[in-house]
Amino acid sequence: MAKATNYYYEQLNKEQQRAYYAMKEGLLKLQDSFAVPMLSNKELADIYFMIRMDCPEIFYSVTYSYRYYADSTAVEMVPQYLFSKDKIKEHRQAMESRVKKLARQAADLDEKGKELFIHDFIVENVKYDKLKKEYSHEIIGALGNGVAVCEGMAKAVKILCDELNIWCIIALSEANPDKGIKYRHAWNVIRIGGQYYHLDVTFDNTLSRDDTVRYDYVNLSDKQIFRDHEPVIWKVPACSDNDHFYYKEKKISWTTMDEVRNRTKQAVKKGKVLLFHWRGGHLTKEILAELLDIFDKEAQAKDKRPRVSVNWPQAVLRVRFEDGGFEEQVEMEEANEGERL
Repeated sequence: MAKATNYYYEQLNKEQQRAYYAMKEGLLKLQDSFAVPMLSNKELADIYFMIRMDCPEIFYSVTYSYRYYADSTAVEMVPQYLFSKDKIKEHRQAMESRVKKLARQAADLDEKGKELFIHDFIVENVKYDKLKKEYSHEIIGALGNGVAVCEGMAKAVKILCDELNIWCIIALSEANPDKGIKYRHAWNVIRIGGQYYHLDVTFDNTLSRDDTVRYDYVNLSDKQIFRDHEPVIWKVPACSDNDHFYYKEKKISWTTMDEVRNRTKQAVKKGKVLLFHWRGGHLTKEILAELLDIFDKEAQAKDKRPRVSVNWPQAVLRVRFEDGGFEEQVEMEEANEGERL
C-alpha cells in the first residue's frame, strides 16, 4: 500500500510544487541557502510547514528568512538550523536507527496491530512538553528525548507509519482563542482496511494515567473528532466510517443501563477500573446522573466509593472503585489540556 509521503505536495499548484521541491531538496542537502519561485509570504510559510508534515525526517529546521531583488522571479531562502550540520547528521542517523528499531518490533503485525503499537508507544513513552521547546515540535523530541507537543507526537506517528508502510498524514487545525485554544493542534489521519480515520495520540496521551492507556481518539469519524477539534486548515480525506472506533470494536461501547450495571458489578467485584464508551444516545446530564447512580449503588454494596472521570465530547467514562468514606467524585476531563490557555 502506498505511503502518503507527498500528500500536501499533491494539494499544491504547479508553481507551489516547484517551491516545495526546491525547499525540500535544499533542506535535505543542508544547504545554507537556495532559490525558490517568488510566491507570497503566506504561500512560502505554508509550503515550508507542509514539507515538514510530509517529511518528519526534516526535523532540524523550523524557520527561515529570505531575500530577493525587486525585479527577480525567485527568492533566496535561508533556513535556520537547530543544530550544526555535523550534529544534524548525527541526529539524522540516530533518528533513522531509532525508527527502524521500533518498526521492527511491529513488522509482523497486521495494520491495526501496527497502528496500536505506535499509539501505545507514544502514550506510554512520551510526555507532553508544557514548556514547548523547539525540538518538541519534531520527531527528535518524541523519539529522542521522550517529550513532545502535539506536532511532535503526530510527526512521530507519521514517520513510524511510513516505515511500516501504513498510509498516514498529519492533520492541522487553527487556534481558537474564543474557546481558549491558544495553539494550532496536530493529529493524524490514517488509512486502515481501506478506510480513513482520525487518530489523536496527544489527546489519548493527556488522558492516560494510573497505567490505564486510553483509546478515546483511535479511529474516529469526522463526526466524532470534530466534537472537540477545530476544523482543519488544509483539506484531509473524509473519514466517514463510524464502525471501527476502538471501544466499539472491542465491545466496550454500551447502549443500555442494564449492560452498564452488569459490567459495573464485575468491575467492583474484581477491583478493576471500569472504562467504557456510552452509545445509548447523547450523553446528557440526565443520562450521566443515571450512570452515576449505578456506580454509586454498586460500589456501596461492596463498601466502596466511585471516582468518575468523564470525557464528555467523546462520551467515555472511567471509574475507579476505592475504599474510604469520601463522597462520590466526578471529574470532567480535558483531553487537550496541553493545548489550552
